[in-house]
Amino acid sequence: MKYLIIGLGNPGYKYEETRHNIGFKVVEAFAKDCDAPFEVKKLGEVAQAKYKGRQLILLKPNTYMNLSGKAVNYWMQTEKIPLENILVITDDLALPFGKLRMKGKGSDGGHNGLKDIQAVLKTVEYARLRFGVGAEFKPGQQVDYVLGEWSALEKETLEDRIKIATEFIKGFTTIGIGLTMTNWNGK
Repeated sequence: MKYLIIGLGNPGYKYEETRHNIGFKVVEAFAKDCDAPFEVKKLGEVAQAKYKGRQLILLKPNTYMNLSGKAVNYWMQTEKIPLENILVITDDLALPFGKLRMKGKGSDGGHNGLKDIQAVLKTVEYARLRFGVGAEFKPGQQVDYVLGEWSALEKETLEDRIKIATEFIKGFTTIGIGLTMTNWNGK
């Protein structure tokens, strides 16, 4: 079985430690655990990992958040991965910091990366793991907030929350989305 696991974020050093790049951080942690180095490839950085007999293509699109769909579609087609075997990991302002929620389909929730993926794939029927980043910003400051770095308090538990997010990836690729949601949503 082959899976495409996409961590959303923006390329470049200045975005590395921002809330918007949590998708990158999660796939990087999973790749590290599997000893799977990232390589620069077409439309992103890609790592090939193996987990319990499954082949996972880990993708960090380099198209910037708002054009993520192009990279997702390219790697789905190139690796011949069906829609039901893709998982998109993204930040979510609607969830409190560190809360993780997997869903099998849904709206973009105002997230430009998800909006572009849905436009390119022409469907909302794909799995996503939303990583809560909270909404501790004043009106009109949303962009600055998601492109801002983690607070000192958030940094204290960020690594543990990322580890739990990697458990969602393991579950998605082995026991399926239903059991993974049952076992891990809200943890």
